[in-house]
Amino acid sequence: MADRPPAPRPGRARRLLAAARSPQDGEILRLALPAFGALVAEPLFLLADSAIVGRIGTVPLGGLGVASQALTTLVGISVFLAYGTTAAVARQLGAGNHRAAIRQGIDGLWLAAVIGAVVLAAGWPLAPAIAGAFGGSAAVTAQAAIYLRISLLGAPAMLAVLAGTGVLRGLQDTRTPLAVAVAANLVNVVLNATFVLGLHWGIAGSAWGTVIAQNGAALAYLAVVGRGARRAGVSFAPDRAGVRAAAFAGGSLVIRTLALQATLVIVTAIAARQGNAAIAANQVAFRIWNLLTLALDAIAIAGQAITGRHLGGGNVAAARAATNRMIAWGAAYGVAFGLAVLAARPFLPGLFAVAPDVRRLLLEVLLVVAVLQPASGVVFVLDGVLIGAGDQDYLALAGLGTLAVFGVAVAALVPGRGLVALWAAFSAWMLARLVTLTLRARSSRWLVTGAVRGLPG
Repeated sequence: MADRPPAPRPGRARRLLAAARSPQDGEILRLALPAFGALVAEPLFLLADSAIVGRIGTVPLGGLGVASQALTTLVGISVFLAYGTTAAVARQLGAGNHRAAIRQGIDGLWLAAVIGAVVLAAGWPLAPAIAGAFGGSAAVTAQAAIYLRISLLGAPAMLAVLAGTGVLRGLQDTRTPLAVAVAANLVNVVLNATFVLGLHWGIAGSAWGTVIAQNGAALAYLAVVGRGARRAGVSFAPDRAGVRAAAFAGGSLVIRTLALQATLVIVTAIAARQGNAAIAANQVAFRIWNLLTLALDAIAIAGQAITGRHLGGGNVAAARAATNRMIAWGAAYGVAFGLAVLAARPFLPGLFAVAPDVRRLLLEVLLVVAVLQPASGVVFVLDGVLIGAGDQDYLALAGLGTLAVFGVAVAALVPGRGLVALWAAFSAWMLARLVTLTLRARSSRWLVTGAVRGLPG
């Protein structure tokens, strides 16, 4: 019997593809893809808001930039409602405590209600002063104050959405947040186009459309979490001890977020002082940056949920392996997004119908945005992993340190120079974050196991 010919060897491309696969890929994809859709949905529609407002003038667009940054800061301080809740719920889930996971999520929602009421009560009378603190022109400040005061009516809803998102992510459900985000933001775009371009309400129309959409999203989350609580036999009534514990647990994340928001506020304030064209270009650049940030953050969201669950179940090896895999993903997608920005750069100013002086500045800044993407991909992944591990104390210290680096960069690079120099200082801040997060991830001090995180070893 003649010898059979040897079986054909798989092609080089197929062998490389097989080698590139990892056991963690399926779980990362299951969580990251819906999270990507949910995260990208909002900035995409916010870009649509900018495109709509940009058609009524440079001054309203600049006002939208100032007000958006102010509102993001006021509400963003409470992002721990999403991040901290995701980590806490995922740990309880990994330890097999489903009812305790639901209870922690409900505590987060009640905490969101309290903080939202405080933000609204404090922000409403101070809206003109907050807008004026950015130092823009009188016209831009007036537009910003209008938008900010109306948008504060949606602050409690925005915080409820943060907490509700955190509950579902911790329960390893990223599909429901995707559905809510797409529906809410479609409503937002339709209402904004109707109010601003159809009814000619100006920047106020954009704010009202957003408030209505935000409140609808909050009601959707309350309905979903409430249904889950009934199935698990968990009361939706507030638990004062649980709410208080959730507040204290988020303290370090608040410091980390304050440091981050301080950087973004300083960038906006300096751009506003450089003139109407600069703040308008900065507004569009930040919308694009935010879109890319949240797209990359999808892997970080998966990192929060996966890391919390593995450490809650005591599986350190799995947490480390998933982290290494997600770092590789973050870097690869960062390169891809950077190339995409370079390819789209000539066409982006036309999308927002900006004036010629705004176009020139925007084209320059977009080069910086593109170059930063690979480093940003790694930064966002590691930030998510360490949040999922409950390593908030380190993140708070690192946030304060990188804020100091940004301050030095601003003092050295920005005076007497333009918007590109400001974004160069912003780049120094991002690179400082890359260094601090990478050093921590290479250690083992963040790998603390258990249903509730104890002190680092």
